[in-house]
Amino acid sequence: MSARAPASDDVHVEVVHDHHEAGHGSRRGYITGFVLAAILTAIPFWLVMAEVFTDHRVTSLVIMAFAVVQIVVHMVYFLHMNARSEGGWTMMALIFTIVLVVIALSGSLWVMYHLNTNMMPVSPSDMRTMP
Repeated sequence: MSARAPASDDVHVEVVHDHHEAGHGSRRGYITGFVLAAILTAIPFWLVMAEVFTDHRVTSLVIMAFAVVQIVVHMVYFLHMNARSEGGWTMMALIFTIVLVVIALSGSLWVMYHLNTNMMPVSPSDMRTMP
């Protein structure tokens, strides 16, 4: 075993970066993504503030749908994911992300629903006497 470093003439490393099939986004693509993201954020706020739907469950489902669409917008316009690049792996990442979002959103709603139904109701007079 030699502790000697190889001479600079002996080492030739060729770095090939050929995985850039699709170019990065253009200014127009980023602006389109930003406008879509802003609209997809403003509409759920309006739905809640204006109380468009009388049933809160319908409002929650519509907001979740907007959240899923916004995640897809972010993945397409900002992460540049599509079905053609990377041999289809980005489409698999999109499907995986959608599955995780559905699990997270439905789990959150399930937990909040059960917290709401299982909490003991407290009257205003009981609240005043609590420490």
